[in-house]
Amino acid sequence: MTGEESLRPQSLMLTFLGDQVLGRDVCVYSGSVIDVFARAGIGEQATRSTLTRMVGRDLLRRQREGRRMYFGLTDRSAAVLRDGERRIWQTGAVNRHWDGTWTLLGFSLPESWQRQRHDLRSQLTWSGFGPLFNGLWIAPGEVDVSALVAELGLSAHVKVFRAHADTGMDIGQMIEETWELSDLAGHYEAFVRRWQPWEDGLPEADDALVLRLRLQTEWLGIVRRDPRLPVKHLPDDWPADQAEKTFRSVHDRLSPLARDASERLLDLVPARPQA
Repeated sequence: MTGEESLRPQSLMLTFLGDQVLGRDVCVYSGSVIDVFARAGIGEQATRSTLTRMVGRDLLRRQREGRRMYFGLTDRSAAVLRDGERRIWQTGAVNRHWDGTWTLLGFSLPESWQRQRHDLRSQLTWSGFGPLFNGLWIAPGEVDVSALVAELGLSAHVKVFRAHADTGMDIGQMIEETWELSDLAGHYEAFVRRWQPWEDGLPEADDALVLRLRLQTEWLGIVRRDPRLPVKHLPDDWPADQAEKTFRSVHDRLSPLARDASERLLDLVPARPQA
């Protein structure tokens, strides 16, 4: 994911909400959002249309206060944001505690089901799976895909197993053949190049808020694409650990200024119970 892609308005909006609204039982004024997003180079029309689309997708709810419109979280967006929070701060980017378990998923679909096959492969990739063979996919650890498969209507066509590799099997080679490691490593290396200068620098306070939003949005985009392969079977120079240290260091450095900016720039009101 490039720095430009990371600034898609909805991705940035979710980060902003997770940063400023999640767990606080508040709603944020649309004008405040427009102001912050303008500082990130996103125009008012794009911000307004993002808010409207997210309401339509049940990711935001509206709350009117006088002539002003405020936006708060729904149960759906709160769940998405809590998952992202766990991914960043608890799960992390480096899998040091793998117990040797793999999840194997086999599927057999009719030849004419091209759309269903594409959808299944996309969802499996997003869930950390890689194609071991044509109809057999594998992911590290115990991955629960029952909801994913049911939602696609493919439960009758999918079989899931837990497995361990046989003694003597070259897991490192299997990983290299199954996942695009160079692509993933490139994302981590690019992240370090972009953000390492901020480990020593300090921006203006208002810029710090936008910088921290960009930092978190880019980082979450990378770690969500990482299948969290066991680090002991990855190349010795695997860059995820350095990238995570850069993320945490820059986040810590920007946070005091970003908090000051948010207190000045954001108009928040208590969220009322929905009818």
